[in-house]
Parts: sequence; C-alpha cells; structure tokens
Amino acid sequence: MAAFTDLNFKLVVVERLMYDDGTLTPVFGISDLLKERGLGDDPWAYAYDHDLAFKVVPEAREYFEALEISDELLATVEELVMDGGLRVYQECAPVWDGEDDLFDIEVLDDLALLPNLRRVIGSEFLGPELRAGLAARGVVAD
Repeated sequence: MAAFTDLNFKLVVVERLMYDDGTLTPVFGISDLLKERGLGDDPWAYAYDHDLAFKVVPEAREYFEALEISDELLATVEELVMDGGLRVYQECAPVWDGEDDLFDIEVLDDLALLPNLRRVIGSEFLGPELRAGLAARGVVAD
C-alpha cells in the first residue's frame, strides 16, 4: 500500500477515487462516523461544541490518515481537481469556508504514487513553485 507524505494531497486523491469515481469504498461520511461512536449525528453541532470550527475533526483526520489505497487504484488516477468545495473537505471540516490554508498542499512528493496522472484542474491553488513541479513531471496544470 502507498504511503502518502502530505495528507492534503491524499485528500484530493480520495476525492477522485471515493466521491467522484466511486472506486474507493466504503464512502466516508463524518455524520455516520459520529453516530457510530455515539457522538451525535450533526457534524456542524459537533464541530462547534468541540471548538473545531474551521479545523479538521480529529476523527476524520484519523480515518483518512489510516485509509489504505492500493497501488492499482492509484494507477487509475489520471486527473485531479483542486477546489475549496470538495466533498472530502466538508467531511473533514464540516464548518469550513475555504478561506484559509487548512487544506493547502505543501509538497508534491506524492506525485510518484500516481503514475498515470496527466492533469490537475484548479492548480492555481498550488502556487507557482508547485505548478512548476507539475509541469516538470509532464502534468498539465490548468
């Protein structure tokens, strides 16, 4: 199994595989996890009640950090989308408005895990250095 170095990069990959393609299962839902753990069923209320507004809910972080993604699934990723409205972000931080750097990708070391990545849409969120890193690997940065 692949080991990611940047959780935020992994989350973008999870978005593609779990929420867009439906190939990474089961589909994670923060409200389901909270219910299972007896923590209520309203992610917004949980976030506010536990001073987690504009932060990643620890239970979601733990889940996604531990989530294993096979090399075979990673090889199917040809395109990623960077956008503040990704579902995976809402599942991680139910009270988040996309106006800070909470989910910023810091490094592109994990590109090596995606041998067939050809395009990143919304790459302006990465900044010039990381966009140059994509280009150096032959990835189209839109």
